[in-house]
Amino acid sequence: MKCLENIGRYANFWSTSTNPGSARNAGPGGKAPKWKLSTKKAVVSVLSAIQTLANPSPSRSHQKPLLIEQEHKDAIVSDKLPSELPYYGRSPPVYPAPIANGTTPLWTQAYHLATLTLSNLTLQEKLNLTIGHPGPCVGNTSPIPRLSIPSLCIADGPASLRGQEYVSAFPAGIHLSATFDTDLMTLYGRALGREFYNRGVNIALGPVAGPIGRIVKGGRNWEGGGPDPYLAGKLFALVGKAMQDEGVVAVGKHWVGNEQELRRRWDWDNGQHAVSAEMDDRTLHEVYVWPFMEGLKEGMGGVMCSYQRVNHSYGCQNSKLLNGVLKEELGFEGFVVSDWDGQVSGVGSANAGLDLVMPGRGYWGEKLEQAVRNGSVSEERVDDMAKRVLASWYLLGQDRGYPERAIWGNLERHWPTVDVMEDHGGLITEIGAAGTVVVKNVDKALPLGRKRRFVCVFGYDAQVKASPWTNRDRYGGGYDENYGWETFNGTLITGGGSGSTTPPYVVSPFEAIQHRVRKEGGILRWDFWSGNPTPYLNADVCTVFINSYASESFDRKNLTDTFSDDLVLNVASWCSNTIVIIHSTGIRLVEAFITHPNVTAVIMAGLPGQESGNSLVGILWGDVNPSGRLPYTIAKSEQDYGAVLDPAGTEDEDFPEDDFSREGAILDYRAFDKDHITPRFEFGFGLSYTSFSYSSVHTTVQPRADTNMGEWPDPRKHIVQGGHPELWDVVAVVRCHVTNTGELHGAEIAQLYLGVPDPEKDRKTPLRQLRGFKKVGPLAPGETRQVIFELTRRDLSVWDVVKQQWRMRRGEYRVAIGASSRDFRLESVIILE
Repeated sequence: MKCLENIGRYANFWSTSTNPGSARNAGPGGKAPKWKLSTKKAVVSVLSAIQTLANPSPSRSHQKPLLIEQEHKDAIVSDKLPSELPYYGRSPPVYPAPIANGTTPLWTQAYHLATLTLSNLTLQEKLNLTIGHPGPCVGNTSPIPRLSIPSLCIADGPASLRGQEYVSAFPAGIHLSATFDTDLMTLYGRALGREFYNRGVNIALGPVAGPIGRIVKGGRNWEGGGPDPYLAGKLFALVGKAMQDEGVVAVGKHWVGNEQELRRRWDWDNGQHAVSAEMDDRTLHEVYVWPFMEGLKEGMGGVMCSYQRVNHSYGCQNSKLLNGVLKEELGFEGFVVSDWDGQVSGVGSANAGLDLVMPGRGYWGEKLEQAVRNGSVSEERVDDMAKRVLASWYLLGQDRGYPERAIWGNLERHWPTVDVMEDHGGLITEIGAAGTVVVKNVDKALPLGRKRRFVCVFGYDAQVKASPWTNRDRYGGGYDENYGWETFNGTLITGGGSGSTTPPYVVSPFEAIQHRVRKEGGILRWDFWSGNPTPYLNADVCTVFINSYASESFDRKNLTDTFSDDLVLNVASWCSNTIVIIHSTGIRLVEAFITHPNVTAVIMAGLPGQESGNSLVGILWGDVNPSGRLPYTIAKSEQDYGAVLDPAGTEDEDFPEDDFSREGAILDYRAFDKDHITPRFEFGFGLSYTSFSYSSVHTTVQPRADTNMGEWPDPRKHIVQGGHPELWDVVAVVRCHVTNTGELHGAEIAQLYLGVPDPEKDRKTPLRQLRGFKKVGPLAPGETRQVIFELTRRDLSVWDVVKQQWRMRRGEYRVAIGASSRDFRLESVIILE
């Protein structure tokens, strides 16, 4: 049975039939990938599969999950072709795929309705629910008209309903993360979800927890919450839940290990494999699975599997990841959808846990029916696929009066206009300001105030791009033109690719500054082009605007650029009050100018969305007291990031791989702590126009944790979506007080970092990790407020590779509370006997 299954799988994979390509993920040249491979390769791969099946992998009971079976490109027949046999079995197989049945209370009614509907479907109708279908949306499922089940509309993306008119362009995920504000995360998700809902979109592709930002130069780091799993997980969960509260299914992406653009996909032109993320079980759970657990706990309805391989098994057919971790260990009851054209096998992906193929029929279509008929795929598996899609539809009540789909292209005339922007511009302005991080402010250079009326505005980032709509869906440029950009010739509000936005307008910094200066009765001088602007020695302040670009389809080349650095230095050479504003998709080094005595302030302005200028002016003139904090560490040199600076693999490698286990959970500030490297600006750092003090720390261990709570969760309890229910039990509570000791109203971001017992014992445990954050305020001068941090069992646990469970160690947990990952104001301990 297994042999027949895999022979069918490999034969199907190497079929010479054309797989429908997708413009959504076309390569840098704008061309769809080639899908045909030689008959010789097909024969080679089938023979390789037969040989491999003669040496089966170990059972699903395992200690070190290195994740599943793998296609074989060109083994054994020709010695000119590289063999994949040495890589087979690094990812252990986990079969069969778990059957979802609504065990999680949230899903019970949805599964009852889905089961009733399923009983009335033919096999062909069930199969139609598992594949993409032509339609107006980025992705469309097949309808079942006789049962009034519509084609479900799937749309990008995590920060906007991309490609449409009369929709908003929200700040990027990394900018939202910089707010450290859970209330704004919820409001963001609700507003975004409402726009999808009111345009009749059933399924939204977002939020993002992968990439988490492991590779510092990763092209898509800006779409998610950053390299700290705790912070990224809170954003992922709150945004996803809020979107679903508005009625649209949230699809968390990308599951998992999608940390670079270089070699991220199978190369159909050259027959080369995607990069493999090589990771041990503990690394997988403590870094990459962690944020997904948060989202699943809140009821997330969909998960998108990723392009690349994990331990040499492709993400969308990795049975360990999909069956073993996602659906069994974490109890996921929703559906798994492939990234666009991310399916690389038929039978293999079906049995490994993939439920829905996008954007077309992929390797399924009528062939999946043949696989069911010949026993390669069970009908029970197909029932589960269809039921998961239906249950997600029922979960959010989309079967009852869902808005009519309102999705059109730019060349389609339509009526009426469906405007879903509401008053979201105000929220976008607020989030834009809240995620703006001031990292240098000498002698109160900021806020500007009314006395500084002669303002110079320099730099290419101050004004909107002259021709940003060469691609109707992607502000600034599509894959055919943005490849390799290091900077964006205009003010940067979003990154590039499928996660980019389609703003209804863009308020540039210059527009907003000009409006403010005119209101204050001042004057302006500006130059958006020159690298060495004309000096104005009477200027009160010179603002210099630069940026750093990134996009899906390529990784960043550098963390700085010479033109921008020289521009800052040229202005600072004559202007004694030079303020640098950096819009950036991620880490941007500032060593070239940060210590210059005439550079009095530096602002990391992120990716703030359509209201960019309004958000920034509020900070510059002090209408808003900055409270944003860095969601990553800014080093003094690129070399300080070590092996995770650049993506792995080269263009000529047959089986490129990257060792995620090398650093494990020791990423970003945790690596700087471990290696005793002093950063320029640490994770969690940011300045305010006022000051704060911390006092009165007090820790309390919950009675049950001190007496009856063991090291391991109770094995008798059933898993629900998100994992073992006891992982979310509160074990300890930490309280402290924060006081505004300055002269202005302002909000503080109080952060709690936790060190688990015996971190040196295994050398894989970070010295300390973020396990709590609270935005406190705004507080009036002299005002004090209590801050309460609740720590769960999971917060205090590490993943045990032997027990395959989260272990809460006994001993002394070190608690540090402060204003950043290196600025601790209070310390305490939690002791578990």
